[in-house]
Amino acid sequence: MAKGRASKEDRNWIGEGIRGRLRGMKIPSSQRSGAWRVCPMLLRICLLVGAVSAVAGAEKSRSLPNKVGQLVVVLAEGWDAGRGTMQCFQRGAAGWIPLFSEQKPVLLGKSGLAWGRGILPVAIPLSGERKTEGDGRSPAGVFEIGRVFGYAAAPPSGTRVRYRQVTEWDCWVEDEKNPHYNRHVVIDPSRGVPSWFRKERMRMEDAAHSLKLEIRHNTDPPQPGMGSAIFFHIRRGPERMTAGCATMKRKDLIELIQWLNPAASPHCVLLPRHEYLARKSTWKLPSPRGW
Repeated sequence: MAKGRASKEDRNWIGEGIRGRLRGMKIPSSQRSGAWRVCPMLLRICLLVGAVSAVAGAEKSRSLPNKVGQLVVVLAEGWDAGRGTMQCFQRGAAGWIPLFSEQKPVLLGKSGLAWGRGILPVAIPLSGERKTEGDGRSPAGVFEIGRVFGYAAAPPSGTRVRYRQVTEWDCWVEDEKNPHYNRHVVIDPSRGVPSWFRKERMRMEDAAHSLKLEIRHNTDPPQPGMGSAIFFHIRRGPERMTAGCATMKRKDLIELIQWLNPAASPHCVLLPRHEYLARKSTWKLPSPRGW
């Protein structure tokens, strides 16, 4: 999406808000001509401002759910940065407690970040960018953490998150025209192998994808074209940025997976640092002091 334009999803949402307001308005017949007819643009502007204000109000009224007891925070220095740092936090009686003694390096999308579809509404400015399929950006926002996927028969010792061994028939669909878009699908070859199978298969016999942790971006339900298959996984090297995932050293990924506890409703935050600071109080996020 070009900068300076609202995304298709934002325009659709705003359009629905305007149509809803128009349906609810009772305009006297005497006012349907004259000023209303001469100044239709003024009416549209007023309704547009109201719709955008509703999104901004929703953002201010929402924060991280109280049930979230574990939080993975990845911060980048700006929207176009392909590198970031990671710290994990456990919620305690005295607040958020960091897990690592120092931040862990993380590689992000080769084009940086763009606003994704997470659990909290975001009032995206017209100059902002929304995550789209194939844009080379990691999704920004707050997201649930899902399952662990791997090639091995069992996950790293001590893993409590649900684990799925990736077989030769496991797929994650990235084609936005496919009805299974951004979903994990297991093919039953006895019922026929779809033509799209080879392109969407998860098992590629490469070390980078041998272990990965699901970031639940654009789910429940997925919106076609808004980005798919986002994971924490093993990096291909200290300089190799991604198509949209967040990657790290294998040992750091294993430590992260072993720490996660489903009972603590783990979530992750991916944001440029300035956006994190702007939303820290509203979203009730950990303080970045000292990391």
